Order: sequence, then C-alpha cells, then structure tokens
Amino acid sequence: MQDTPPAPDWSAAPEGWNWAAQDADGRWFWYRVRPVPGIGGGVWRAHSTAQSYASQGAPNADWFDSLVQRPGTPPGA
Repeated sequence: MQDTPPAPDWSAAPEGWNWAAQDADGRWFWYRVRPVPGIGGGVWRAHSTAQSYASQGAPNADWFDSLVQRPGTPPGA
C-alpha cells in the first residue's frame, strides 16, 4: 500500500462540500455528500449534482483509501 496523496487544498472547496476522494486515474473530486465506491471499482460516486472536479493528481492504485472529510466538520456531515 502506498501513501495516500493529500487531498486538494480545502480552501478551494465549495462551501458545504465536505468530502474529497481520488479516483484510480488520479482525478480528485469534491463531494457534497459522502460518496460510495463505484460498482466497477476505481471510482467514487455520488449524484452528479453532489460531485465536482477538484484537481488532477497521479494515478492512485490505492484510490479506495483516499476518501477524506473536510477538517473540522462533524463526523458524517
């Protein structure tokens, strides 16, 4: 298992978008709700209105371990 790359800068996240996760291809997304792993693997999913592109990183074979919540928010918010 490799070290999970840090999430994009939270100051760039939209207000109320309290989750971030990286897909296997390296793309980071902000989420308004807690996302779930995609059925086929390699991606995180939430309703399209609750998912927004954040940044591009290096491909991440350990994408499943990348889900993070915005620091300072209540658990599960």
